[in-house]
Amino acid sequence: MVTRFRSGSRPSRRRDSLAGEEPLEIRVDGAPLAVTMRTPGNDYELAAGFLASEGVITKAPHFGGAEYCRGPKAEGQNAYNVLNVLLGPGAEPPSTDLARNFYTTSSCGICGKASIEAIEASSTFDLAADSVEISLERLLEMPDRLRQNQKVFAQTGGLHAAAIFDPSNGDMIAFREDVGRHNAVDKVIGWALMEGRLPLTGCVLQVSGRASFELIQKAKMAGIPIFSAVSAPSSLAVELATASEMTLAGFVRGDSLVAYSRPERIKAGVREAVI
Repeated sequence: MVTRFRSGSRPSRRRDSLAGEEPLEIRVDGAPLAVTMRTPGNDYELAAGFLASEGVITKAPHFGGAEYCRGPKAEGQNAYNVLNVLLGPGAEPPSTDLARNFYTTSSCGICGKASIEAIEASSTFDLAADSVEISLERLLEMPDRLRQNQKVFAQTGGLHAAAIFDPSNGDMIAFREDVGRHNAVDKVIGWALMEGRLPLTGCVLQVSGRASFELIQKAKMAGIPIFSAVSAPSSLAVELATASEMTLAGFVRGDSLVAYSRPERIKAGVREAVI
């Protein structure tokens, strides 16, 4: 129960729904790698997407499976908060530099890394060669499409969302929610990896919040050529998108957006204004 206060009215008591948040320890072949705070659900995809974002795995055969380990819960029950990923053929174990025993909060996907240089991993996918195009109208529709699918957000108001769209027909290919915006992105990327769909050539990543550096980095590692956010990008996000030849659109709301890099992929359908 919560107590709601409103100016000019008596306080009222009512039931409320909260977004779930629990830690998940990710291990690789039994060795601890990372701890992240996440909304339980789609944990296999989260782990797969995280490892793809870190450059540990790049294709479906590299993900040899995953299994929950016995968690530290009373009564001997499994808390499902420790996940061991098994690497498949051709996948090399993470380096000791990557296995940094870092803790990731719900709001930060790169906490614990020592420097910007350490997280600018080289992607195996070439975004510059991606000739995808999308109409302005279709791109502007995607935030509303994303919001319509945020059923848990509608109940709690406390979750981020990410979705992969096909710009040729506007179809939503994958959608995930999580208390952490980076986790939501990892989950859709992990889904794509497990389905053998990396790189996500010719696709759009739509997110419900801002465009931060770590999200652009994850999109880059998944081979996504167009990143769309309903809010603002950071300066470092714009720098990375520009250097990676990724189209970055921010403030995608209503009937307008701002393109920060590779704007030629967005087709407005009208003659460009002369400034």
